[in-house]
Amino acid sequence: MRNRVRRWMGVLGVVAALMAPVALAQSEPPSGADMVMDLVVMRPLGLLGVVLGCAAFVVALPFTVPSGSVDAAAEQLVKQPIRYTFKRPLGELNEEQK
Repeated sequence: MRNRVRRWMGVLGVVAALMAPVALAQSEPPSGADMVMDLVVMRPLGLLGVVLGCAAFVVALPFTVPSGSVDAAAEQLVKQPIRYTFKRPLGELNEEQK
């Protein structure tokens, strides 16, 4: 089970590294291919990131409450993946909202 999680995390890391130049280079409206890739690849990965981020946030709560960093942890582990997955326009792979 643990090997399976590590393998998927590695796959997600490789996909994110390969997609970073595409996301940074976009300055024109997204094409149909960008929209399809976003719908088929990036949104499901984003959903997986939301689930994993929520689980990590719950596990981290006992450590973040005493240190007063609950808001920062919630922003990084829960809010950013939710915004990336559900709030950005289809085909726009960068995280910044216009």
